[in-house]
Amino acid sequence: MALSTSPPPGKTRPEVRFKPRAARRPARRRTDRSSVFAFIVLTAPMVLGLALFKYVAIGWSFLLSLGEARGTLNPVRWVGLDNYAFLLSDPGFRSSLMTIVLFTLFIVPVTFAASLALAVLVHRIRRGRGFFRTTFLLPAAVSYVAATLVWRMSLFNGLPSGIANTLGGLLGFEAVPWIATQDPPLYWIVLITLRLWLQVGLYMILFLAGLQAIPPQLYEAAALDGASGWRMFRHITLPMLRNTSVALLLLMTIAAFQAFDEFYNLFSGGLKSGGNGTAPVKPPLVHLYNVALGDQNYGVGSAGAFLLTLLIIAVTLLQGRIVGLGRKD
Repeated sequence: MALSTSPPPGKTRPEVRFKPRAARRPARRRTDRSSVFAFIVLTAPMVLGLALFKYVAIGWSFLLSLGEARGTLNPVRWVGLDNYAFLLSDPGFRSSLMTIVLFTLFIVPVTFAASLALAVLVHRIRRGRGFFRTTFLLPAAVSYVAATLVWRMSLFNGLPSGIANTLGGLLGFEAVPWIATQDPPLYWIVLITLRLWLQVGLYMILFLAGLQAIPPQLYEAAALDGASGWRMFRHITLPMLRNTSVALLLLMTIAAFQAFDEFYNLFSGGLKSGGNGTAPVKPPLVHLYNVALGDQNYGVGSAGAFLLTLLIIAVTLLQGRIVGLGRKD
């Protein structure tokens, strides 16, 4: 039996009228003010700390570099650019600049080549890749001071029982004082091996990330054309790693110019050795550390810090110009 929805005879269906719903007023965004307030409260400590301990400190250091401040952090009198002229004419500071330039010219290419080679080898490993990545990255988490003490007191301590001299004795070499001797300058071997052990693993991981971003279809197509491993590396791997290589070269250069811990702790070149230090080689940061804290000449020390900053900026811009930083291929 079908049910009829029509109204009974004699009755009409009541007319339903729809009243337009009143337009709703946009809800007030009560959370706007609270969000802004919460943002200010959460970021204020970081912003104030950054402004006080970084930007204010940099500004005050610049004022110190323009004044005479020996034994005090308040400039006694303004000397203008005399502190900068004194450093540029100082044989010790110019020698430190030469030291860091030679160190950079050697350590940057060696670190670049070693980290790229390790990245390529680890990238080709099918099993245990995570183990090797972790193993090579662990030294990057080690303190520079701790690693320097291990190199100085255990590996290259100059004793016949030291690890380096023991291995050299097995090969027929005599025990040598690695750090104390200056002819030949064997301390460079200590510095280079220490720096490589600390930094190669980190840059290897960054190169490995760039290698993993290269499409494997490029290698497959090159293999079908009969390309060898070296040709693939030269025509595919290196061009595809161009951006990564440029960035890492800049980072390596800046890190080399900022070398301090290994030089200072390896040669004890600081206050413990009488102010100027006994290090056969001293980079600018060690020299300026001795000037500012050893001689308490904060004006000259601040001027040296700004000179070193300008040098790093100039070298970085020059390097970026040479390697084509930001250039679109």
